[in-house]
Amino acid sequence: PRGAAGGPGAMAQAAALLTKEPAPQGVPASHLPAKVYEVPLNTGPDSSSGLATAGFRTAKYLLPEWHQNNSDLYCKASVHCQQAEGGRAEAKELAQHAAAAAQRAQQHSVATLGRRLQDIHFWKTELQKEIEDLDAETGLLAAQQLRLERALDATEVPYAIATDNLQCRERRQAPDLVSDEVERELLKEAELIRNIQELLKRTLMQAVNQMRLNRDHKEICEMDWSDKVETYNIDDQCGRYSNQSTNIQFHPGSVKFEESASTPETWAKFSHDNIYRAEREKLASINLRALIDNILHDVSEDLRMQCAAVNEAFAKHCEELDDAKHKLEYHLKKILKEIGDQEANIAALKQAIKDKEAPMKVAQTRLSDRSFRPNVELCRDEAQFRLISETEELMESIESLKKKLLESEQFLRNLEDTRMNLEKEIAVKTNSIFIDRQKCMAHRTRYPVVLKLAGYQ
Repeated sequence: PRGAAGGPGAMAQAAALLTKEPAPQGVPASHLPAKVYEVPLNTGPDSSSGLATAGFRTAKYLLPEWHQNNSDLYCKASVHCQQAEGGRAEAKELAQHAAAAAQRAQQHSVATLGRRLQDIHFWKTELQKEIEDLDAETGLLAAQQLRLERALDATEVPYAIATDNLQCRERRQAPDLVSDEVERELLKEAELIRNIQELLKRTLMQAVNQMRLNRDHKEICEMDWSDKVETYNIDDQCGRYSNQSTNIQFHPGSVKFEESASTPETWAKFSHDNIYRAEREKLASINLRALIDNILHDVSEDLRMQCAAVNEAFAKHCEELDDAKHKLEYHLKKILKEIGDQEANIAALKQAIKDKEAPMKVAQTRLSDRSFRPNVELCRDEAQFRLISETEELMESIESLKKKLLESEQFLRNLEDTRMNLEKEIAVKTNSIFIDRQKCMAHRTRYPVVLKLAGYQ
């Protein structure tokens, strides 16, 4: 049967811890040599060998036999007392050794449990620190994720502005409907915003995946930490047990190793690997946050620089349009003045032609009247030649005036056409200026600030 010390196993352990060979449990039995007694013969007159005493000697011992029996009992009792006394001494010594061995074993177990508690506390502390670091890092990465989402939302306004500017400039009239520097910068801005949106979306997905990995490894560390806490409480309770504890009892089946039990090396390696993987993900998260910072900074700077380039192109183009419009207005003013002068000139030419009608009538009337001179009086005299020359000169003068009138009228028509073209071109420039300045540039004042593009707002 097994005693309170834990059965044969405990006894074997106690025997292994003894410093000397234990005393034997008893004196081995041995046969004592038979003692030879000399029994005197019953002879003589007083002997009882006669027939008269035969009936009284049946089954009776002799006096020496009685003394011998008593002596044997005394010797046997003495031997048994000596054996019992030796056994008691050996049992006492064995009990003292067993108690000392049990106490030493228990103290050693308590010390081992204490060292084990220190190891568990160390890994529990490391796991707790890693859990807190991962939780804090996940929070920081969540803030970066929010910045990415805000920055992605903020790019919608610049993209809408750029596309609206391009659509508004499609309403320009010819010949101002040209592919100028402003359009190239606007197309460049729209392409830049699309590329930035794709980059932010990819980075946002990467941040979401990294946060998921952070949470997964945090959960693994939390499960390991929870096991460590439970184990620490168990081992701490085990270390508090004593021989006077009231909640101790026999568990014969507990003296064995579980097949699935880990070794101290695999146990430490398990927590070490968990912490290592968590540290690796934490470092990846830190690097990703730094990358997000750089991306958002570069994105906001690129957008603001491109916005400034587009605004500068708009301003330069508007100055060119203003200059062209002013020049057109200046030339229109000159054309209008020239049209007025030309109209006056035409009126003067018409009046000059009309003024030649009376001299022509006079000269032709004179010639007509002189053709009625009688007979020889119809003479080609000098007056006749002069009248003819006068008529021819008047005819040439009228023809010249009419030719000049036609030319002046053509000039006037050209001036009118130019005036119409100038007025149309001024209207086109006015429309272009209105689109670029009132529509596009006014709309671009809603462009987000750098803090909004960087995701801070």
